[in-house]
Amino acid sequence: MTKKTISWPDAASPVAEAKAYERIIHGDTVVDNYYWLNDYFKKGPDSAKVISYLEAENTYTAAMMKDTEGLQTNLFDEMKARIKETDESVPYLRNGYYYYTRTEEGKQYYKFCRKKGNLEAKEEILLDIDAMAEGYPYYAASGFSVSPDNKLLAYGVDTVSRREYTVYVKNLETGKILTDKIDRTSGGATWANDNKTLFYTSKNPVTLLSEKIKRHTLGTNSASDVVVYDEKDNTNYIGVGKSKDGKHLFIYSGGTLSSELFLLSADDPNGKFKVFQPRMKDVLYSVTPLADRFLILTNDGAKNFKVMECPLDKTGKENWKEFIPHREDVLIEGLDEFKDYLVISERKNGLTQLAVRNLSDGQQHYLNFGEAAYTVYSSTNVEYNTDVVRYGYTSMVTPSSTYDYNMKSKEKTLLKQQEVLGGYNSEEYETERVMATATDGTKVPISIVYKKGFKKDGKAPLLLYAYGSYGSSMDPTFSSTRLSLLNRGFGFAIAHIRGGEEMGRQWYEDGKMLKKINTFTDFIDCGKFLIEQKYTSEAHLYAQGGSAGGLLMGAVINMAPSLWNGVIAQVPFVDVINTMLDESIPLTTNEYDEWGNPNHKDAYEYMKLYSPYENVKAVEYPNLLVTTGLHDSQVQYFEPAKWVAKLRTIKKGDNVILLKTDMDYGHGGASGRFDYLKDVALSYAFLLKLENITK
Repeated sequence: MTKKTISWPDAASPVAEAKAYERIIHGDTVVDNYYWLNDYFKKGPDSAKVISYLEAENTYTAAMMKDTEGLQTNLFDEMKARIKETDESVPYLRNGYYYYTRTEEGKQYYKFCRKKGNLEAKEEILLDIDAMAEGYPYYAASGFSVSPDNKLLAYGVDTVSRREYTVYVKNLETGKILTDKIDRTSGGATWANDNKTLFYTSKNPVTLLSEKIKRHTLGTNSASDVVVYDEKDNTNYIGVGKSKDGKHLFIYSGGTLSSELFLLSADDPNGKFKVFQPRMKDVLYSVTPLADRFLILTNDGAKNFKVMECPLDKTGKENWKEFIPHREDVLIEGLDEFKDYLVISERKNGLTQLAVRNLSDGQQHYLNFGEAAYTVYSSTNVEYNTDVVRYGYTSMVTPSSTYDYNMKSKEKTLLKQQEVLGGYNSEEYETERVMATATDGTKVPISIVYKKGFKKDGKAPLLLYAYGSYGSSMDPTFSSTRLSLLNRGFGFAIAHIRGGEEMGRQWYEDGKMLKKINTFTDFIDCGKFLIEQKYTSEAHLYAQGGSAGGLLMGAVINMAPSLWNGVIAQVPFVDVINTMLDESIPLTTNEYDEWGNPNHKDAYEYMKLYSPYENVKAVEYPNLLVTTGLHDSQVQYFEPAKWVAKLRTIKKGDNVILLKTDMDYGHGGASGRFDYLKDVALSYAFLLKLENITK
């Protein structure tokens, strides 16, 4: 089928200067002409030239998309109009107070509030993020943690978008911010039971790795904070937290393959953390404390995880006894403990489910939801002494909903469903779950949504989305912004490809390291399936992915360039080998268990087979919109910039390549609740232009 003729302005695309840089490793020499584009990040001599190049690309993108400016404004306005501007989250009870956030009309951020005892009580505004964010292009507040006596609030602030937070403490009785100020943290802080000691995760200033857990005493200078844990394995992430019953402080250290936990009584903040069970090769474990024992969720000899138990005073593996056995067809994802009940988050046949177990008699039952494709998850459950579990529920046609479920009476109460302003009727849309067959015979689930009346005659446009890395499952959820595509005739599909964990732990393991290419071939096979089944055709099939999903986009357009009419790659991880060879780049060493370490020849050679930047060739690529952020800490701006520069010089044909760099933001884009819609509007306008849809 021939591709449509699209009218683009006659603008000249920028050409990045080629400067040969040789990479020699394992006897293999590769010339990288665009290595210099990392100079802004490295503070090198070409820093200013990098900024000029990125700005030239932005100017070109704006020129090429000029005739869609009115459409982008319309899209932004209609997506914003669906959002209830004056809104409030469902309050949750913690230690005698109801906590919630609320938003106000026209404001980008929110207010963090509480009421004492009941919801009719006087409101206390703990943090007014709208006021705090004034004057900042980017503002993120996170890790809100109230002291056990309810008098102090610790919170983290990031104004650069590199996920480096400064922790502050506010006196909730006087409203004053204390002099305590802790820089370079991951954002959260955990209180000991003395109301004056905080534990937090400290980051390396260059690599941004979480390296140390420190103890801070209120009123002291953070420069003298005590290191209570120093992680020597730079492939692990670390964090600190507190058990729901308030008795235990935990330090967690974990990579993709193995983990370790340390324990301290929350009443003894100056004590020494003790190891729960020393780390074991290729064994992950996490711990849930009950009143009389610990539960351990582990994959030790159990691919899809099992639950073990041990006494409170004997935590080593030799004392573990089986509590919930391993099952081949069910992945156990998490445990939520209550005084009398345990809620188990599971995944079966690619769908999430919740099991409720009575701790006194061992009786267990599942919650029933009655939809073909949906997502359910345990929500904010901070109270230990309760019979009520709060859970979230959504599907591709059901807006995000919050329920309370009484585990004793089995009664469900809908507390809130996301309101879609302007009228939304789920009956007007349809969702399906189908299975595509991959090249090796594996059945890959696809979740699809479209507006009723969508014809399966191969002529409709369809956007296929996926992620497929880190065992992160892309479950079917509702999106009010997506309605702007569906209402214009698009279908939308999520490919649940290997590399995620939708179908169990093996699904993840079959899409990482030296099996990574399965992720890409799965996505291509899903695209082909949708064409065969007449949902769409090559002339109308589009693909989108971000971060590691952006790597997916880069790989699939090299492997099957003619399958897609247009592709959106957001903050794409496309220069895999060069990034994984540079340990000064944030997160590199944390990622070795996911991608491999290219200092090892087998990993290097395998990465070279799929890394998008290494595999650019002289073919006709689909139309491309590539987005990045100058301050991105997860995937540095220079990866997409180098990729686009190389594509421009090598590709054939007239399809466009657009690069949009956000000069104020990082990996997650804009921080305000409306600003990010401008990025969505640009992406949608790009797709609609390729379909000659102008309104």
